[in-house]
Amino acid sequence: MPWLLVVEQLLNGLQFGLMLFLLAAGLTLVFGVMDMINLAHGSLYMVGAFIAAWLVGLTGSFLAGVLGAIVLTAAFGMLLETTLLRTLYARDHLSQVLATFALILILNDGVKMVFGNDLPLSAPDVLAGPVQLLPGLSYPAYRLLILGVGLALAVAMYLLVARTRLGALVRAGAANRVMTEAMGVNVRRLFTAVFGIGAGLCAVAGALLGPLLAVQVGMGENILILAFVVIVIGGIGSIRGALVGSVLVGCVDTLGRTLLQQAFREFLPPQWASAAGPAIASIAVYVFMAVVLAVRPQGLFPARA
Repeated sequence: MPWLLVVEQLLNGLQFGLMLFLLAAGLTLVFGVMDMINLAHGSLYMVGAFIAAWLVGLTGSFLAGVLGAIVLTAAFGMLLETTLLRTLYARDHLSQVLATFALILILNDGVKMVFGNDLPLSAPDVLAGPVQLLPGLSYPAYRLLILGVGLALAVAMYLLVARTRLGALVRAGAANRVMTEAMGVNVRRLFTAVFGIGAGLCAVAGALLGPLLAVQVGMGENILILAFVVIVIGGIGSIRGALVGSVLVGCVDTLGRTLLQQAFREFLPPQWASAAGPAIASIAVYVFMAVVLAVRPQGLFPARA
């Protein structure tokens, strides 16, 4: 198996993992601080992608579309939290799951009514070509942009959580919400801010992955499942765990889908390898999660450790 193929797929896995982190970071903070299961988090990813595609078509600028999508999606997320999701905090997890699942259906139909089933979104022309990274290895410039943005936002999230007052409050809320409220912290306002940040990060992921994965109704459900896998592996409420878990899940998913089929062709007929490779790759992430939980049931970096 060519080593350049492995390097290329590792880069793809890192790029996908960093975009997963943008979803998982907001999701793990919402779950860790407020103990709320929000299945509609992936719908914010979809809303951000549609808004970005609409704004790019309207303005002709990819940068303007992405920035506008971040602002509008963050505002929409905070409005959603203050008007609807806030009423679910005191409810049990089953009620939260049912309510936010209903919200997925409502948002899917709402996006379909406003934008249609899908919208075109292309990468900027200036980033359409490849970049020579190593002799014999060319990598798309747009994917390198996603890597750079993902790394920059991961560092920014770490600094926000580890070095700022807002981050200290978030960590305190994730560790002990009752005590944080007793110390006079307005947890409602804190959660609105966290939810807005999470919605903005969803918009970044949706806008950047849109040209690669297509902007269509229902695009948030599949990636939401992987985001939940990430926070279970990394540890609920932990930004560091979300980052490590996202990179691991991205690499396992990408390498599994690409390399398992290549490996099976070494000892199986081509038609069997083509069928077995994707089938086994689709469960590789969940097998990996089961192994991690068998060793560390609280995840790799639990916030309450």
